[in-house]
Formats: sequence, structure tokens, C-alpha cells
Amino acid sequence: MKSTLALAALAFLLAGISTSALAGPGHDHGDVAPAASGGNGPSRLPDGSVFLPKPAQRQIGVRTLLTEAATLPRTHVLTGRVVIDPNAGGTVQALVPGRLLAGPNGLPTLGQPVRKGDILAYVEPAVSAIEHANQRAQLADLQAAEALAHKRLARLRELADTVPRKDIEATESELSSLTQRAQAVDASLASRDALRAPVSGVIASSNAVAGQVVDAGEQVFEVVDPQRLQIEALAYDAALATDIAGASLAVGEQRVALDFIGAARSLREQAMPLAFRARGEALAALAVGQPVDIQVHTRSTVTGVRVPAASVMKNPANQTIVWVKTAPERFEPRTVTVVPLDGVDVAVTSGLAGGERIASRAATLINQIR
Repeated sequence: MKSTLALAALAFLLAGISTSALAGPGHDHGDVAPAASGGNGPSRLPDGSVFLPKPAQRQIGVRTLLTEAATLPRTHVLTGRVVIDPNAGGTVQALVPGRLLAGPNGLPTLGQPVRKGDILAYVEPAVSAIEHANQRAQLADLQAAEALAHKRLARLRELADTVPRKDIEATESELSSLTQRAQAVDASLASRDALRAPVSGVIASSNAVAGQVVDAGEQVFEVVDPQRLQIEALAYDAALATDIAGASLAVGEQRVALDFIGAARSLREQAMPLAFRARGEALAALAVGQPVDIQVHTRSTVTGVRVPAASVMKNPANQTIVWVKTAPERFEPRTVTVVPLDGVDVAVTSGLAGGERIASRAATLINQIR
């Protein structure tokens, strides 16, 4: 009897344990650990590489580029600034002191296109009251003398048969001279100096306000052709001027080729100024006086792999890296050494071989995955 009761108690105990182990959601007692789930989202793997599924690559816009080793020109980065091309830009200055007046179409605004010869403004010469009165008096004398000469000429023509021809011609010449002198003085009383655009382009700077008093030689407007500019750079190595094979300037994601004009023969701040000419629609994004970095290509070369500058990142150790695609959904960080090339691309001289595929777009987002 006792053995039968013991077996029944053991069976009841086992049934309770089994019921607790198979309890439904929300009915467990917390003594069973939940199973870990792996997940398929982007993640940083233990070896430092990044697992990035295809849907995530399409979502963040990942693009890759197949690299190729080549012989590239050695490049030096120089600091320069945008200046006006003297053959495609100019300044508008007042020739005489006076008051500024609006032109036929009003005063031009910044960025307004103008054509060569357009009247931008007028300068009304500053004349004192005494000078103005003297000009008026001189004009009155000339007009009176002109009237007398006109009457004398009329009488001589009536007596043309008895008066020598030379007297009539002398009187005609005197009348013509008095008329032109009177017209010149009269025009000077209301004369205005027209400020005209020296070249076709756009208004780069304007210091004009209606009624403003300007001095002789004061700059009022500056006109530039935004598609024809010059870049002035400073080289602290004078030997660089004799080894320039080309140059380029990065404007956003566009590369603008520069033509080397020449080097100055006098130093400025212990550096040699170098002049480059630039042309193209991309230059419209630049402003006169804007500092820029230009890439000067020398005749010496270096062996490396050309990659976009946007592909070069920094890892937590502040090392320069690129992300190499080693599998369809895996990117591996590769420590590299780079040198400047043309502002848009850089040359990788070590750490990367030709034929490898790197992330050329969205590399920053890949670098942020943890």
C-alpha cells in the first residue's frame, strides 16, 4: 500500500515538472533562458569586417569600383585663390569725382549679366557754385559773340559783290568756331560720365548706391566672366615651376583641368606665385578671391591604384582605410597609404592591389556600422 502511494506521488511530481517546462508564453516562471536569435541586419563582425545584406546595400546606395594598378603622375597640393582673368574681366572706376546716378536700366545688381559697352551708371561731376557761375558767364559771352558774328555774316553776304570773298570766309569760320565753343560749354554744364562695362560677363561686386559721392579712381563695379578665371597659387619650392606637366582643380565632384601660364620672377611672402588658367561651366560655382586647393602634376611618376577620394576613410585608430568587397555581402577594411592625385581621386601606393573591388559610394555609411 505504501509503495503504491509513493509511485503515485512520484508520478504527480513528474507531471508538474513537465507541465512547467511546456508552459505557454507568459506562463513561465523566469527560470528558462530565452533562445538567442542571430538576425540578418548589417553588423560588424569580430574580425572587423562588415556584414551588409543586399537589401541594405541597395537602401544606402552602395556602389563598388574595380581597381586597376597604373603609373600615375606625382602630385603636389598647393594653396591658391581665384583671381580675375585680365582678358575676361575688369573693374569699372569713376574718372572724375561726383555724384553717382542710375543708368538707363537702373543700377545693376550682383550676378546680373552685362554685355561689353553697356552703361551701368552715370557720374555727375562735382562742380562748385562759383565754377558753375563762371561757366554760365562764359556761355553767355560765347552766345552773344555768336549772334554778332551771325549778323555780320548776313550783311557781308548781302554785299557779296563788293566785299572780298576772304572776308566772308573768315566770318563763316569765326561763326562756326563760336558755335562749337558755345555747344561745348553748354554740354559741360549738364555732362555726365558714363560708366560702361569693359567686358561681357556678370557683376561680381558692386559698391553703387544712387546719390553716392565717389572720388576719381574709386572702384564702383567689378565684372567677370564666370567661365574664364585664373588661379594663383604659391609654391615654396622654386624648382617646382620647372617640373609642372599639368594641374587640376576639384569643383565638387567635377575635375577642371588647368593650363599653366607661368611663374613670377619675384617672391611674395617667401613663395613663388604660379598662374593657371581655368575654363569651363563648373567654374560658375567659384567666386573671385575664394581660396582653393589645386593639384599640380609633375613629370615624375608613381605606381599606384586610382580610387575616388570619397572611398578613403579613417578607422578608430585614425588609420587611412578603404572598404574592400570580399564577398557579395561582406566588406573588409584595408589599411592603405594614399597620395593626392587630382582632388577627385587619390592614388593608393600600398595596401591595395589592382583587380580588387572597393566601395566607391556610401563608404562613410559602411564605416559607421557597428
